[in-house]
Amino acid sequence: MDNLSSLSYFIPELTLTVTLLLVLCADLLHREQEGLDFPAWLALVGICVAFVAHFSLYSKPAVSLFEGMIAHDPFAVFFKGFFTFCTFIIALLSIYSSEVFYYRKSEYLAILSAICLGMCLTASSTNLIMLYLSIELMSIGSYLVAGFGRRGGKTDEAAIKYVLFGAMSTGVMLFGMSILYGLTGTMDIAGIRQVLFANVSSEPVVLLSFLFVLVGAGYKIAAVPFHFWCPDVYEGAPTPVTAFLSVASKGTGFALLIRFFYRAMLQPTGEGTWSSLPAIDWMLLFAILSAVTMTAGNLGAIPQRNIKRLLAYSAIAHAGYLLMGIAALTSEGIASILFYLVMYLFTNLTAFLVVMILVNRTGEDEIPSYCGLWQRAPLPAVVMAIALISLTGLPPTAGFVGKLYLFIATWHSGLHWLVVVAVLNSVVSLYYYFRIVRAMFLETGPDTAISHQPVYETVLVLLAAPILLLMIFFGPVLRLAQYCAQMLP
Repeated sequence: MDNLSSLSYFIPELTLTVTLLLVLCADLLHREQEGLDFPAWLALVGICVAFVAHFSLYSKPAVSLFEGMIAHDPFAVFFKGFFTFCTFIIALLSIYSSEVFYYRKSEYLAILSAICLGMCLTASSTNLIMLYLSIELMSIGSYLVAGFGRRGGKTDEAAIKYVLFGAMSTGVMLFGMSILYGLTGTMDIAGIRQVLFANVSSEPVVLLSFLFVLVGAGYKIAAVPFHFWCPDVYEGAPTPVTAFLSVASKGTGFALLIRFFYRAMLQPTGEGTWSSLPAIDWMLLFAILSAVTMTAGNLGAIPQRNIKRLLAYSAIAHAGYLLMGIAALTSEGIASILFYLVMYLFTNLTAFLVVMILVNRTGEDEIPSYCGLWQRAPLPAVVMAIALISLTGLPPTAGFVGKLYLFIATWHSGLHWLVVVAVLNSVVSLYYYFRIVRAMFLETGPDTAISHQPVYETVLVLLAAPILLLMIFFGPVLRLAQYCAQMLP
């Protein structure tokens, strides 16, 4: 489709672009203050409009936009909604966070809008150049917001480590893309597949190029061995940014991995399954990566005393669970990833919101500071317990349904041993998650009460409610995930 006709499919991205420009202009004319001011209103309204606008795109037919650079399909639309919703919640929470400088708020919110724009473009890019530019737009903004904090040395260290690891992984990924271009002579992802399956004599070079691209995607999802940045950055960055990276960045990595891998390296069979090149066992490669990642994440979380570092290792473990859906090589596997991401969004944002509440009021993010939280702040304690039960994957929470469907999809693909490994890892995670629950409800802590924060507590209830409701009313979300697992052939 030509550029002008493509604009009608591009409403969320255009809205985000206008939003970040308006926020920057408002910053020049308006003096910032703590709380919700005019630039903050502009950012929240703009991101909300982008989220609402994405619903109208589900009814439009799947087409290729901007002369083949961008895809419009249910898969891309799903992630546009996922990223804009997550960005809206993080923007709202950041406005009232004591960890973000209020006099830099407009720049911070504009950068968040730019990151969201890059994420939306990454999920829909079908050209290697467009894919790289989209990832860079998201990555550079992420490096900046990681340094928007009041913690001095820790925040600076987190930002520097994030930049160094990110630059290295992006460079390796770009090198892999250049190998693919030299091998196939095309930048189009679907065109790469046609050339590769027409000439199956270069499997070692194909495997090497994909492994290089996997470095970039693995860095975004914090998969082993590309996870070393994760604990330090999660601990040092402002808590709203940590929450954003734990959900939105992970979603971007899986959108990139699915879009690139399934369209460039696999051949659809027409029965909801994909076949790979004869000499490359992609299923085994991803299954091993999944098992190693979930095991390293869960074992790494056990000795942690800092809640943000513990949740960082938890995020690594959940990346391993999600990789099970990639290893399945089926449409059911893709749908299980999308379904799990929805459950993970509500669960992880809820957990990090409780961390924000305590950091705002006490300045502490060590696990011992959660002792006796039940007496000091009953609502955050109860909601945190629900979120941790959901992260473990136990009923009656959304995490149980998400993991169950993910395990079923993997079992149907024949990877029975991987499901057993995942179940054992879930048992291990029960220990360190419930260590926090025990501290909140069974151990004694300071007698000082934690003051109410109406905005945070309202959002906390709104985020926690779906964790319980989706255990029962998960059907519409599951059907949406199955529908959005479709990609342009």
